Amino acid sequence: MEAVAPESLRRDVRVIGLVSVAHACSHFFQLALAPLFPLLRADFDVSWTLLGILVGVFYAASGITQFVAGFAVDRFGARPVLLGGLGMLAGGTVVAALAPGAYWLFPIMALMGAGNGVFHPCDFAILNANVAPRRLGYAYSTHGVGGNLGYAAAPIIGYALAAAFNWRVALACMGIAGLVILGVLATQRSYLTSHRAHDAHAQTLRGSMALFAQPAIALCFAYFVLQTMAAVGLQTFLPSALNSAFEVPLVLAASAVTAYLLGGTGGIIAGGFLAARTLRHDLVAASGLLVGASLLVVVGMGSVSMAMVFPMFALIGFATGSTGPSRDLIVRNATPTGATGRIYGFVYSGLDLGAMLGPIWFGIMLDHALGREMFYVVAALLLLAVGTVVRVRRAIVAA
Repeated sequence: MEAVAPESLRRDVRVIGLVSVAHACSHFFQLALAPLFPLLRADFDVSWTLLGILVGVFYAASGITQFVAGFAVDRFGARPVLLGGLGMLAGGTVVAALAPGAYWLFPIMALMGAGNGVFHPCDFAILNANVAPRRLGYAYSTHGVGGNLGYAAAPIIGYALAAAFNWRVALACMGIAGLVILGVLATQRSYLTSHRAHDAHAQTLRGSMALFAQPAIALCFAYFVLQTMAAVGLQTFLPSALNSAFEVPLVLAASAVTAYLLGGTGGIIAGGFLAARTLRHDLVAASGLLVGASLLVVVGMGSVSMAMVFPMFALIGFATGSTGPSRDLIVRNATPTGATGRIYGFVYSGLDLGAMLGPIWFGIMLDHALGREMFYVVAALLLLAVGTVVRVRRAIVAA
């Protein structure tokens, strides 16, 4: 039975809130381990490259699962898929606290990545099925803010718990908190419904290939690969790059990540208002990426003083974050009715592919003392993403 999109503001707010909490959990657990890498590296005596590969395993599993989860959402509905994914993420974090060595973390990260892969097809299927169309721009904005708050909270909570106890206690506490949230979400059955596809043939891989091959959908996929390689590279290795390239103290360099994420949160809020008030979502997305790329070139040139590190990365985060709601509406406008799960699963698997490749690439660069060059590469990736997002609109119009 298909969910009916209600007009009730109260119901819309509740649906948006629940989905945003789930999205915050997804992003929180994505950064559950990465901020603790210096402690894990000291305990296990491993290289940055290996830790980058560990992150890559997480996102490889997430990308594969995200693609498959899109089909599951269209066939079975979003709620059971969403709850199962959160259980794998939170439970995997608890198990990671018990790992006796770095190599034991590989299967655990694969399990967590598989859980992480369900969120985008589930979240957007629920929002599109339940929230009034006129509020979707704000819904996508709130959804993005939830994710960024999850990113911002993870390093703070993880570092605080690790400093007070150790990294194992930190992971165990974070995982248990996620299981508690899972229990709360499980009680909200009527607010987590989604549309299901009626055509069984269309739900097969072969039946969906024509959808994935459409130029607009393929360009959305490419956009996510490029943009996410840049974003995850900054989130994972920004402190190390600033420290190695410009001798920025680690405390200040670590604060740059927080500034970037908080700036991104503000950008997403502003981007929600922009998305709700314009039809040219491609221009909003392209402008934010251009500003972010330009500022990263300035950073790479070494033109930023110590006092400007925090505000500079807050501004970079704001510029790139403002593109989020428009980006999500671009994908929605390219998605046929009844294919929300599959399209979002396919397109957002590009996010996981980028998140898998970025840390490996930038980890190798840092091992070869190429911290300064990392900022130029991130800027180049954002510029390539501009090209894809501009062409998406043309492809939709041509279709």
